[in-house]
Amino acid sequence: MTEVLLAVGTRKGLFIGRRRGGTWEFDESPYFNAQAVYSVALDTRGDTPRLLAGGDSAHWGPSVFHSDDLGRTWTEPAAPAVKFPKETGASLERVWQLHPAAAEPDVVYAGTEPAALYRSEDRGESFELVRPLWEHPTRSKWVPGGGGEGLHTVLTDARDPRSVTVAVSTAGVFRTADGGASWTPSNSGVSAVFLPDPDPEFGQCVHKVARDAADPDRLYLQNHWGVYRSDDAGAHWTDIGEGLPSTFGFAVAAHPHRGDTAYVFPINADADRVPADHRCRVYRTADAGKSWEPLSAGLPQEDHYGTVLRDALSTDDAERAGVYFGNRNGEVFASADDGDSWRQLASHLPDVLCVRAAVVA
Repeated sequence: MTEVLLAVGTRKGLFIGRRRGGTWEFDESPYFNAQAVYSVALDTRGDTPRLLAGGDSAHWGPSVFHSDDLGRTWTEPAAPAVKFPKETGASLERVWQLHPAAAEPDVVYAGTEPAALYRSEDRGESFELVRPLWEHPTRSKWVPGGGGEGLHTVLTDARDPRSVTVAVSTAGVFRTADGGASWTPSNSGVSAVFLPDPDPEFGQCVHKVARDAADPDRLYLQNHWGVYRSDDAGAHWTDIGEGLPSTFGFAVAAHPHRGDTAYVFPINADADRVPADHRCRVYRTADAGKSWEPLSAGLPQEDHYGTVLRDALSTDDAERAGVYFGNRNGEVFASADDGDSWRQLASHLPDVLCVRAAVVA
């Protein structure tokens, strides 16, 4: 039997929901109790799905756990899966991102704070630092954002395993076309309104990047002020924020099957981090950003203050796509019809940090 599995990482543990037919059930207790779970990956590439979670214990420190039974039991490697080499002089704060590579069945990437990229070739049980990005000549000028200096986005290309795109707060987008041997800043057209030069080569506060389902060279970017689209894999960016109530926000997600379709959750302002106009609304474009429509059927209609963070909006891979988001009020909402209508799945959870969903067997 197939089911949709929903993983909700919060400030105090991981909550797992399962949908069979139209019924949702959540496991009785959270996993990684009292740990902040900033990153989750649902790896459905192999015969046995694997779940990965980046936990952050205040006592034991950060770690990456994996489960091969759909989240019911978890394994922590005997040695730290992600660790900075001693000579770097850095120590791991947290794992911001876990990403199964699109074209390499056993490869998983991890993005961390301090901002670094790690690569695993054993489905996430051990990782090695991608040194050329860590040693990039611009690195000494990277400045932490308000949430820290995190590598929070990793995108791989199903057409070419050597092509990887990452985003760092606040250094911007970087790309490699040679498997990580060299990296190029890719921020042309993305504004940095908080800098003396608003159009630098790097230094943008990119919050999230997503890839279009039909055109792999089309990317959507939510910036610290500004929503953008690239049609050349990130080489150049065009502002597509017209029609939104605010262009500030953290999250962006792409429809899993339908091209030109993406979702954002606008926030009032960087100095007022609540939903735009105090309304709980996801905005969807179906024409690659030429226009936007608010999606609110089934969502709270009264004044609302639940902020959606960068990894707390996502889609599943069902034939009729599910769309999910969680907020800092501890609420989780789901749509089973591309975002046309919504229902609340959970409330009174700790701050929701990340949401991931997938169809699993």
